Amino acid sequence: MEKWNQTSNDFILLGLFPQNQTGLLFLLLIISIFSVALLGNSAMIHLIRVDPKLHTPMYFLLSQLSLMDLMHISTTVPKMAFNFLTGKKNISFLGCGVQSFFFLTMACSEGLLLASMAYDRFVAICHPLHYPIRMSKMMCLKMIIGSWTLGSINALSHTIYVLHIPYCHSRSINHFLCDIPAMIPLACMDTWVYEYMVFLSTGLFLLFPFLGITASYGRVLFAVFHMHSKEGRKKALTTCSTHLTVVSFFYAPFVYTYLRPRSLRTPTEDKILAVFYTILTPMLNPIIYSLRNKEVLGAMTRVFGIFCSTKH
Repeated sequence: MEKWNQTSNDFILLGLFPQNQTGLLFLLLIISIFSVALLGNSAMIHLIRVDPKLHTPMYFLLSQLSLMDLMHISTTVPKMAFNFLTGKKNISFLGCGVQSFFFLTMACSEGLLLASMAYDRFVAICHPLHYPIRMSKMMCLKMIIGSWTLGSINALSHTIYVLHIPYCHSRSINHFLCDIPAMIPLACMDTWVYEYMVFLSTGLFLLFPFLGITASYGRVLFAVFHMHSKEGRKKALTTCSTHLTVVSFFYAPFVYTYLRPRSLRTPTEDKILAVFYTILTPMLNPIIYSLRNKEVLGAMTRVFGIFCSTKH
């Protein structure tokens, strides 16, 4: 194996599960989660596209979140399943770069998009009269384009750098995807400067948006508790709690993984945390937004006839 590593440009993904029956059962569970994520996010995108009542900035942003989740989970699970079922663990040099680029793009863009969604709720609840101006279609479009563009630029810069690092030792990545923290230890050069850049990048694209989200919802909760209408208070709390649940599932494991020094990380822990933000979150987001949102449930009833037939 060591000889193969030295003579091939391919990387080896050691994977998430052992090559046995237990591993196969876990893989089938992951494939089931993947299927639910594909169905849920595709349905959410379709609902928001065809139902006129969901043609608002909040749901436009939500449709982009579903698209990001679709692409996010699709960058990891198919390759993981293919390698496990075929018994192969290799991923080409170019394939590793492509996977790393899309993974980082979705992660950074989603972090910025969640901050945009928090701002949308802040304006809607705290400044409702200014909402049509502050969250116009053009502003919403700028938020979406900005999230995708900044996420792509950041991902491209990291991907180019990582692919140009000399790997003169083992090319076995102890992960189920080409994740930068798992690739850096394989380099045969001092990478402390780059690790510092990863730390700064994580702060810029994850920590700062998270602080912005926290500040926005702090103001929102303050405004909610001073509302005179019980119905309005209940609706605002339901919407905000839904957003906060999604934010917690996404940010907590991501920030914990990327902001820790290498000495405090273990490959097993990193892989388990990665399952949350690469596999579980894309599945849970459409479920959380649909089950706790009367407008989405109403759209399901209007768009999908099967709900109407089961309701009567």
